[in-house]
Amino acid sequence: MPERPTTLTKRTLDKDLDKLTQVEDASKYVSRKLVAPGIGFVFLGLAMLFAAVYVFDRPGAGLVIAAAALAAYMAMNIGANDVTNNVGAAVGARAMTMGQALVIAAIFEILGATIAGGAVVKTISSSILDASQIPAGMLAWIMMAALMAAALWINLATWLNAPVSTTHSIVGAVIGAGVGAMGTGPVNWKVMIEITSSWVTSPLIAGVIAAGMLYFVKTTIIYRVDKIASAKRWVPVLIALMVGSFTAYMILQLEAANAFSSWTIVLLGMAAGLVGWLVARPLVHRRAEGLENRNSSLRVLFQLPLIGSAALLSFAHGANDVSNAVGPLSAIVRVTFGLPLGSYAVAGPPLWVMLIGAFGISVGLLLFGPRLIRLVGEQITKLNPMRAYCVAMATAFTVIVASWFGLPVSTTHIAVGAVFGVGFFREWYTRNSKRRIEYMRRKAEVWMIEEPDDPNTYEVRRRRLVRRSHFMTIIAAWVITVPASATLAAVLYWAMVALFV
Repeated sequence: MPERPTTLTKRTLDKDLDKLTQVEDASKYVSRKLVAPGIGFVFLGLAMLFAAVYVFDRPGAGLVIAAAALAAYMAMNIGANDVTNNVGAAVGARAMTMGQALVIAAIFEILGATIAGGAVVKTISSSILDASQIPAGMLAWIMMAALMAAALWINLATWLNAPVSTTHSIVGAVIGAGVGAMGTGPVNWKVMIEITSSWVTSPLIAGVIAAGMLYFVKTTIIYRVDKIASAKRWVPVLIALMVGSFTAYMILQLEAANAFSSWTIVLLGMAAGLVGWLVARPLVHRRAEGLENRNSSLRVLFQLPLIGSAALLSFAHGANDVSNAVGPLSAIVRVTFGLPLGSYAVAGPPLWVMLIGAFGISVGLLLFGPRLIRLVGEQITKLNPMRAYCVAMATAFTVIVASWFGLPVSTTHIAVGAVFGVGFFREWYTRNSKRRIEYMRRKAEVWMIEEPDDPNTYEVRRRRLVRRSHFMTIIAAWVITVPASATLAAVLYWAMVALFV
């Protein structure tokens, strides 16, 4: 037998090198996970420097700079937790890529916060508590405790995958810190009743709007003999409605809006809608070429309105939820520098305060949003793009109207209300729509009415039960969030006073 060639190896050295390689791979994996938190800390430092530029030469600057860091931290939590719902449907329906979704959401969040966020900021910072009953120094520490409590609660809830509302968190925290400092006297219960009623009515309104829009889509497009021809006619109209409504709202936010009458604003919105229709019509017709007359083809034609609704929802979310981060900061700035909170009637929140909140939301989205966007997208793709569009548009319209009236509402609960509206409407429409029944009769070769003991009937009933079970989760989130954030804010206020005052 020929002798085997001798191989000179040092097995111990090879094992050691393998261990070093594994350690290097593990270090790279861990370091990748630390990149996003590291950038987040850098942003907090930049927010502090940004605030220092405006306040460093004024008394109480240290407190304002610390509050700016807390507001930036709160804004990042909002971006990581809430904004993903705005674009998840579009990503899940493959109407846009992840990168496109992040860029669009970040841009429109900033625009919504800076252009239309002032009214809700006023409510958070000056309407929940009666500042005339609270010394200026005490009010600043109340808002500091509220910011820290709400941010910590949202961060913990996000880590635990618990569905909480950032709006409920900050409102509860402001009340809790105020009660911990002065008792129940300074709480403006009339405003609280208005806010609470908006929490209840806004999901119902969104559900009705979403159901109405889905009825329109089903009646005019889905259950038609020639779906593509109907979509070519009506999809540009839906885009025009979106453009016109958004334009009218933007005009209302301008300082010179008082110079326009209501009819003038309506006419300007209609003109913008006409322009949107003229632009969208050839684009939709071009995309419709060669498509089969099937429901799956409608996904392609609804790509444009789904992208538009995601952008509009991001704008609405920025306009409403930026107040959760910068409302307390704005109050701290004013009371620290001796400015009355009532001066909002003359001048809105400082621009640099709004920018911290706006960019904080976008930074949180860019750093921590992709994972949650994928999760939301996978869940929402169970809804087709037409239903996702109806949910997004109903949510955006409801939040925009609430922001216009200065009411801090929960975008998450409004979106869920819109989903419930779509689900309940689909159940009703499936059983009662003559148009659908006639469409199915034409489509099916053999039409059979399901008997009560049909196993599919149980399956439908089971799916309905699962949808309804989410209602208890929402109620639990409402019930838990406000007292939890309020209690935490009261404890933090007592700790801050004991340590720093």
